[in-house]
Amino acid sequence: MKNTHAPNSEPFERFDKWFKEAEKSETGLPEAMTLATVSKEGRPSARMVLLKGWGPEGFVFYTNLESRKAQELQESPHAALVLYWKSLRRQVRIEGEMALVPDCEADAYFATRDRSSQIGAWASKQSRSMEGRFEFEAAIAKFTAQFGFGEIPRPENWSGFRLKPSRIEFWNDKKFRLHERILYDRVEDGWQKSMLYP
Repeated sequence: MKNTHAPNSEPFERFDKWFKEAEKSETGLPEAMTLATVSKEGRPSARMVLLKGWGPEGFVFYTNLESRKAQELQESPHAALVLYWKSLRRQVRIEGEMALVPDCEADAYFATRDRSSQIGAWASKQSRSMEGRFEFEAAIAKFTAQFGFGEIPRPENWSGFRLKPSRIEFWNDKKFRLHERILYDRVEDGWQKSMLYP
């Protein structure tokens, strides 16, 4: 397939279709994805996070802003995501630049979280060392008592990142390793679509 022009919505419509199929077929978490970041020294790091929203504006996940991944993203906002659905033998690779979501958006999502997860966001000093599990459990007890039965606000050091994609690749496993790879590269008024050799 020669390079063709695709409208802005096309890769997201394809992603939405694949994700809905993964929700039906995956036994685990279809929203689990690898997030790859790089430090200011150029050292790469990867870990699993959960996709919490997507659309033409980008792909969103939430985290403690004092975590290693958040620190690296604030030092170097370029990142990559990979979603792999074993049951469908498909993966989606996404590259782009990260930016914090607006406070109102983070507040709205935080309010939907389970109460225990909200307490955990206050109690966890994510990515930093601790003396032992008791230290963490004591912090959980402290914030549980502090908030009682009232509403739990979003901690200032907890928010979301949105990756605005510059490149999205859809990979579909085929027999004899003759895989299908469709690539979308962002251009000014939409996407340039091409097919890659496996």
